[in-house]
Amino acid sequence: MCGTLPVRLGRAWHEQHPDRHYTELLLSAPNNGLPPADTHDLALIEGALEQLSHEEGTLMLGQLRNFGTHRIAVIMTNESGWQLGDFLGLGFQRQAYLQGIPARTLYTYNIDSYNRRRDWNNPQYWANPEMWDKERW
Repeated sequence: MCGTLPVRLGRAWHEQHPDRHYTELLLSAPNNGLPPADTHDLALIEGALEQLSHEEGTLMLGQLRNFGTHRIAVIMTNESGWQLGDFLGLGFQRQAYLQGIPARTLYTYNIDSYNRRRDWNNPQYWANPEMWDKERW
């Protein structure tokens, strides 16, 4: 959890599930707690990326994603300087536009669905077995 609202929600959840692993990242320096020691089912981030440089924010999201966090939800103010392409490049999807002051957008990453299965991406097509003993590469 990183951000005021996610930390409040996470603490309330952890009170109900004390046997579960729970980690808070400092809003002022979230990368100090990364990479995580354990895999996590969910990471909630709000208000952190706006305070970090783009490089530090990308590092934080990349480490959460690459070190096994199954799902990540990020709520961003639309004036933050981050663009849709920044999140798409990290495997995130835009889920919702939240109206209000300030306007915000919800981006999510889910390891189970970020890279859809493709018909051509399997061993059947890699070696081209129908051409064995017919052509010389």
